Amino acid sequence: MKHICGFSLIELLIVIALIGILTAIAAVSYSTVQKKSRDSRRVSDMKAIQNGYEQYYGDYNVYLDTCTNPGDNYFPSWPLVDPKNSGSYVYTSGTCNSTKYCWCAKLEAGTGNYGSSTCGAGTGFYCVKQLQ
Repeated sequence: MKHICGFSLIELLIVIALIGILTAIAAVSYSTVQKKSRDSRRVSDMKAIQNGYEQYYGDYNVYLDTCTNPGDNYFPSWPLVDPKNSGSYVYTSGTCNSTKYCWCAKLEAGTGNYGSSTCGAGTGFYCVKQLQ
């Protein structure tokens, strides 16, 4: 009698199922890494805004009014573009005066208050405020 070598249908289904499970796990992990990467960029941009305000304060002894467009030599290219949707940041800004500022960017992977929580932005935001 001749013996036929090969895989049974059950063996093939098990291998296909395992490949599917591994692919799903990899996709979820990749999505989480992307969110954290975009959040890292948002935090970096908020810190750049904070640095710009502090440099302006060092030169003029007042903060730049938060209600005006801060696009000048103290800030990186303005307006900052959100890394996910290529639009403006989802942000809140603080009181409109030259004695203080508060900027917050909405994070994707964040689940709590980061930085300053005095802006009243709620959870999931990274906030920066005046240092002086």
